[in-house]
Amino acid sequence: MFGERYFATRERLSGVMRGVAELATETGAELGDRLPLAEIETGLGTPFLFVVCGEVNAGKSTLVNGLFGRDLCRVNILPETDRVLWYQYGKSARDVEITPMLEERHRPIEFLRDFNLIDTPGTNSIVQGHQEITARFLPSADLILFVFPVTNPWGAATWNFISEISPDVLKRTAFIIQQADQREAIDISVIRGHMADLAVKRLGHVPPIFAVSGKMAYEAKRAVPFAGDRLKTSGYPELESFISKKVCESPERKLVLETWRSQAASALRVVEDHIEGMTRELNVQGRFLDTIEGEIDDIRERFVARLPRHLAGVAEVFETEAVWVSKLLRRRLGLCRSFIRLFTGDRTGQEMETVFVDRLQTAVESVAETDGVEVVEFCRTHWNELGVRVEEAMAVELGDVAQLDETLATAKKRFILRLGRAARQGIGNLKVRNQLDKELRRRNLALKSFVVMTLLLTTAGATCGALRLHWLPPILCGLAGLFLLGALLTAAITRKTITTEFQSRLLDTCGGFASTLRADYEEALRIVFQDYVSSLTAVRTHLSREKIAVEPYLRRWQELFLTLKAIEQEL
Repeated sequence: MFGERYFATRERLSGVMRGVAELATETGAELGDRLPLAEIETGLGTPFLFVVCGEVNAGKSTLVNGLFGRDLCRVNILPETDRVLWYQYGKSARDVEITPMLEERHRPIEFLRDFNLIDTPGTNSIVQGHQEITARFLPSADLILFVFPVTNPWGAATWNFISEISPDVLKRTAFIIQQADQREAIDISVIRGHMADLAVKRLGHVPPIFAVSGKMAYEAKRAVPFAGDRLKTSGYPELESFISKKVCESPERKLVLETWRSQAASALRVVEDHIEGMTRELNVQGRFLDTIEGEIDDIRERFVARLPRHLAGVAEVFETEAVWVSKLLRRRLGLCRSFIRLFTGDRTGQEMETVFVDRLQTAVESVAETDGVEVVEFCRTHWNELGVRVEEAMAVELGDVAQLDETLATAKKRFILRLGRAARQGIGNLKVRNQLDKELRRRNLALKSFVVMTLLLTTAGATCGALRLHWLPPILCGLAGLFLLGALLTAAITRKTITTEFQSRLLDTCGGFASTLRADYEEALRIVFQDYVSSLTAVRTHLSREKIAVEPYLRRWQELFLTLKAIEQEL
């Protein structure tokens, strides 16, 4: 195909223009009239127009058939072309008579998409009007081939017709000496020289002159395998090279391509600005979400800042429970219970710790319940306000309120359980039971000693009475009574001492206990607000999808931009 480089460039530019239009549609960019798609095909796809002129039976049809390697024009000894024939592409073969002297011939031949041919009856045609119609096509023709038969290359009719052509049209003219295979090379050289001299006299300059054999070129192209040597002998390679150069270097065609390239570049800049605007908007939305998350962090810090006041409430609860469990311990250390436990075993320390931990955990969870409700209500109110802001800033719904309530309810439950576990663990870390167990063991040991001595003396007194030692039982029983009194006094004194010291130790550890809850309280609050922030996941996901969607647009824009730059360099 002639001018493959031009057509490749044109096809690339056409593809870029379609790509720009598609990208604009997908991104929502308004191109206005910068890239009217209806004109892309007509603006870029206008076929090259070749006009073939010459005397009757000069070999014009044979020349055309040789150029394209197929029977496009009928060839006969007698004149076959009795009217101006305009060959152009059509999906089906059909002939349309425009006027009695002009006929359009549509053929489903691919090269006619890019090349239209005007085959004329002959410059010496006796039918009036043929030359007028032919002359009408010349100003819009990309290349005009004047065909001269080698037997008579200076026919007056053709030269007179050429002499009347404007200088601008002559720039797109070439002379073809047809049937060159009928003369020797030296004769062809002489004929070229005469034609050049005549052209200088009649036109003032010498157009390109080619000596060819259309019949030989046609046969070479139709031969199987392709007859390259025969084609070279026909003189067609030089003619085809000239035609290709004309196609590729046509200023008018280059200007059309450059105009459309400029239009495409302008449209691509609009798309670029729109994509950059989309990117900026997404970045603004990202910063907006960062601001929202920063606000939530500030809210959490405000709740944490109130912690000392809440810890003071926890300390009060601790003190109240410490006093209560001390009273319970005092009752458990009563005389009867103390003496009974000497024989059944003493688990008072474990029981006090369990009771104290359970009650304190319940009390702390109650305080946490109050705080949790307050936090959840605050988050729900903030969420309602946030929904309006997100919709205004991002045109996105914030999310399902029912799902938020479920998330916050779960977060509140975890908040309460965490603080309850922290309270239980905090009491264990204080180790208040260890000292209590030591004191209770010493007390029980003392009581056991007194009780044992009381029982031994009583038993001894009874034994002496049975042996009729009347003076000894009163003494032994009196001593037993003294040991019993000592047991009672020891139980009473140690009861008060242990209870007082136990309560004092609990109260002394109140501050330490509150401090141990601080870290857990802060962490529990952080988790609650972290769950609250996670409710923004849908918005974050939407934003991420939008950013991911923009990336292919940027890649396609870059590909189109680089292709346009390459086309600009080619042009």
